[in-house]
Amino acid sequence: MKLSTKGRYGVRLMIDLALYSSKSPVSLKDIAARENISEKYLWQLLYLLKKAGLIISNRGSGAGYALAKHPREINLNEIVSVLEGKICFVDCLENPSVCKQTKSCVSRDVWQEATDKIQEVLTSFTLEKMLKLHATKNGKNRIKAN
Repeated sequence: MKLSTKGRYGVRLMIDLALYSSKSPVSLKDIAARENISEKYLWQLLYLLKKAGLIISNRGSGAGYALAKHPREINLNEIVSVLEGKICFVDCLENPSVCKQTKSCVSRDVWQEATDKIQEVLTSFTLEKMLKLHATKNGKNRIKAN
């Protein structure tokens, strides 16, 4: 299992907004330049994140994007779920009817616990916490690519 580019870039985008949009909205062009991600790809991510209520956009004077909530109120699980879909190792966790052995399957319990742990870790990392990690790691306003 791998997190796709969509999920990784989406997290970087949201951290960038947390870093730069607290005073005024940030342009798509500026985010693309800082993160080295195409504007076209970023626009697709912004659209999904805006639709989910995690970011807002302004038009006209002061046009650009900003977080819809304070960085402490947005966690990585929310971001990843919007862009990747709900984290779930096997289909039977969300829909037990897809497997006849759901009730007696021992491995299903492992997949459930693994899913829960990943969601727990991602939920524990808010954008506010990511900003603190960013400051500790490099002390400057630039996010390193994965």
